[in-house]
Amino acid sequence: MASAELRDELLCSICLSTYTDPVMLRCGHNFCRVCIDRVLDTQDEFGVYSCPDCREQFQERPTLMRNLALRNIMENLLITQPTQRETGICCTYCADSPVPAVRSCLHCEASLCEKHLRAHSKSPEHVLSDPSTSLEKRKCSVHKKILEYYCTEDAACICVSCSLIGKHNGHKMESLDEASEKKKKKLRNVLHKLTTKREEVEERARSLEKLRRKVQEKAAGEAERVTALCTDIRRRVDDLEKKVLTLSEISRQEKEESLSLSALIHQLEIKKDELSRKMRHIEELCNMTDPLTVLQEPDTGDLCDPEEEGGDEDTGGHDKQLHDGDDLDVAVISHTLHTLCEVITGIRRGIYVEGPADILLDVNTAANDLLISDDLKTATCTQEEQKRPKTAERFQYNQVMSRRGFTSGRHYWDVEGSRSGEWSVGMCYPSIDRGWQSLIGENNKSWSLWRYKNQYSVIHDSIEIQLPDKISSDRVRICLDYEGGQLSFYELCDPIRHLHTFTAAFSEPLHAALRVWEGSIKILGVDSN
Repeated sequence: MASAELRDELLCSICLSTYTDPVMLRCGHNFCRVCIDRVLDTQDEFGVYSCPDCREQFQERPTLMRNLALRNIMENLLITQPTQRETGICCTYCADSPVPAVRSCLHCEASLCEKHLRAHSKSPEHVLSDPSTSLEKRKCSVHKKILEYYCTEDAACICVSCSLIGKHNGHKMESLDEASEKKKKKLRNVLHKLTTKREEVEERARSLEKLRRKVQEKAAGEAERVTALCTDIRRRVDDLEKKVLTLSEISRQEKEESLSLSALIHQLEIKKDELSRKMRHIEELCNMTDPLTVLQEPDTGDLCDPEEEGGDEDTGGHDKQLHDGDDLDVAVISHTLHTLCEVITGIRRGIYVEGPADILLDVNTAANDLLISDDLKTATCTQEEQKRPKTAERFQYNQVMSRRGFTSGRHYWDVEGSRSGEWSVGMCYPSIDRGWQSLIGENNKSWSLWRYKNQYSVIHDSIEIQLPDKISSDRVRICLDYEGGQLSFYELCDPIRHLHTFTAAFSEPLHAALRVWEGSIKILGVDSN
């Protein structure tokens, strides 16, 4: 039997209960894994860790080492403790002073101490058992005889009479010891499986804890990087402000250019009046109903293009002189502003670095001339009718929408289109029309990047903007900032290149949308970058 002192040594100093999955710090003190994890979690924000017992400090979060020896002691204690604890049952024959009983006789229905046990009868009918106050439970309720056998068919403990003349007659019998050993064997197998399962859970928990710390470290590193970038930006802005907005510099510039600007403004006023006169004359011609009068007027085609008259040359040269002054180093200022712009753009792109959105295509919205892959990641134009049921949510022409919609946050996802073909990729509201008016970009409920004959355009509400730069990659990244009201497209090259950004006040959930007239589009997975 475990002494009180030994039991005290097996108590966790945090929860004051016996150890559960004991682990040890480098200082040698032991704790339950859950208890010490909670303590260390509260110390994370301070960055300094210490042992709850000896207060030894650690600069980094200490690694928890399993104490296998202590764990085995605890498991053995839990298994043996029920038979080793003090029962509180006293000897029946020690009437003067209570003496703890060590055995009970089922035949005599009495409990015996060590002294009376030595003098007790050794005949077979005197069956001894662990000390018990409910000896009646060890006897058959029908025949009042000692339970000696186990009926395997009825899963019941029975006496001799039950096996011979009772309802268990003819059933398969086993001795209580034999049946008990078989059950213990099954229990040990269950215990072994549970132990293995617990070790797997512990290993998974350690893996997740390691991942959590890694995420925390990465987040701290990113925070430091952004802080350093912001500090550098503030320094650059301060330097630029000092260089550009110096009062004496601005004052001198104003005095030198004031007269020239006044003269230029006067010339432009004259030019404006001349243009107004020509515009009124042209409007009068346009309002005439007599075609002969219109045709007999002198040719006025040159009036529609005032820039060809060369009248701006006089002012253009002066404008160039104003902007090419040496007093303000425009080239340096412009270079600095572009550098700041690139830094800020880099930070904004970094917002989307962590975790691409998991986009799956919704077959229920796919047109019947699109073939959707089994992994719901690829849409291919096909001549074979897919014979899907016609529903209100299904597109009629070459389009499919994602299952997932976005109502907040910043997200990105990547696609790869076939090198030869015509396709569009973008986002749309779920309320978009599903007929011919549903083509993404051709309405006010969708935005898209369109590829046609190696040319790229961006389209919204039927307004198309052709992209001037050549796009060499067939991979595109779509970035959504819902609250910021921005939908951006990037070419996935090295380095990544910004193509276009739509701005809007989004009012519905946004779903990814694909349109394939020829070829296919594949949504790239998390590991495809």
